[in-house]
Amino acid sequence: MVQGTTSDAGKTTIVTALCRLLQRQGVRVVPMKPQNMALNSAVTADGGEIGRAQALQAQAAGLAPHTDMNPVLIKPSSDTGAQIVVHGKVRADMNARDYDQYKTIAMSAVLESYGRLQSQYDSIIVEGAGSPAEVNLRARDIANMGFAEAVDCPVILVADIDRGGVFAHFVGTLACLSESEQNRIIGFVINRFRGDISLLEPGLDWLEQKTGKPVLAVIPYLHGLMLDAEDAIQLKQTQSGKFKVIVPATPRISNHTDFDALRAHPDVDLQFIGPDHPIPAADLIILPGSKNTRDDLAFLKRGGWQTVLERHLRYGGKVIGICGGYQMLGQVIDDPHGVEGQAGESDGFGLLDITTELTQEKRLQQVQGVCAFSDVKDSRVEGYEIHMGLTYASSDTLPAFLMQTEAGIEEEGCRSPDDQILGTYLHGVFDHPQACRALLKWAGLTSEVAVDLNELREQSIDRVADACQGLLDKLQAL
Repeated sequence: MVQGTTSDAGKTTIVTALCRLLQRQGVRVVPMKPQNMALNSAVTADGGEIGRAQALQAQAAGLAPHTDMNPVLIKPSSDTGAQIVVHGKVRADMNARDYDQYKTIAMSAVLESYGRLQSQYDSIIVEGAGSPAEVNLRARDIANMGFAEAVDCPVILVADIDRGGVFAHFVGTLACLSESEQNRIIGFVINRFRGDISLLEPGLDWLEQKTGKPVLAVIPYLHGLMLDAEDAIQLKQTQSGKFKVIVPATPRISNHTDFDALRAHPDVDLQFIGPDHPIPAADLIILPGSKNTRDDLAFLKRGGWQTVLERHLRYGGKVIGICGGYQMLGQVIDDPHGVEGQAGESDGFGLLDITTELTQEKRLQQVQGVCAFSDVKDSRVEGYEIHMGLTYASSDTLPAFLMQTEAGIEEEGCRSPDDQILGTYLHGVFDHPQACRALLKWAGLTSEVAVDLNELREQSIDRVADACQGLLDKLQAL
């Protein structure tokens, strides 16, 4: 099990690397994260929902994503409430206190998944969540040491040296653990190191003498990785492409990995616009998915985005709405059952002639088809739907995509009659290189570049795996 001294210490990356390294050796290896709190999620082959990072780790292991890889997924809808997904399906909406009591039941689901994986694979590489030093969460813990103790597995502890204070992170984390938990840690991994390793060695010697535990690896800072983020969003971008794309970073933005292909495109300058940040002019505005669509809609209206969108369209700009962003572009979002909070309805931006009713049943499916608007050869689109809602479009709208289903070809999403606005429920809509090229051409970018996000992801997985070869060698020698 890989645990971290903090969130974003590098747990996901280390698990990904170990899965790829073992897969290269021909080992039947599988990733697992007992409990994940994230709004970036993926649809699995068995029709469930798991954290996006576990889908990445599955790819590293050469596997299709499965719900047993992330048996408990927590999707926050407010600062104190969240949707609880167990074995890929929505189980309930709970506040933090209720979920704390529910964790005993959740642990049963976690151990059930672990048992199934144990019977099918040679090795399980488990990722913790946050930090095991969160002593306020120790009771009924299923994410870190509570799980490790239950299944009796060794733990390696990872810290991010780029944050500073790496030795204090290790020593302080150990001090917060019980004696049995301390004994379970077999060594440390220092992540994101840059500089002269000889200057670090006195600290490594001190740490080993202080704790009696070895430093198993020092992983270098690897620039330019294209790996799916578990949840955190990077607001600062360094691109200088000629085609300007802006995305509002709403409080409950979900699946912002939808834009990874645009971040990697050399002709695109993608910017996430945080709260109270100036909203620049752009060629394309994309409204992202949301875990709480009506609240995020209200947030955008308070931030002046209604005026921004209307002005942008008057000057000939294009707009895309994805999932919750698609719903926001319409006339009304009705939540009669209180799916996302208090029951009621909200007026949308009124830019597409559609209405949406939020439903209690979540739609989860992988889909494929073609772009309905494109003359780009092989404008194939692949993606997945994760939403709770039905959207009804008027007869004046145009389809966005033509999807292949068991019943035949079906229209998906819609475009405005003037073809300036496109809305879709498809996540991953830019991931296929030709679909990305077709959508950007529709939006006004003339470029022959076709970014293959999957190939970039594969290259990044191999890079982190190569950097962690020494770690695996030491683990296998223990």
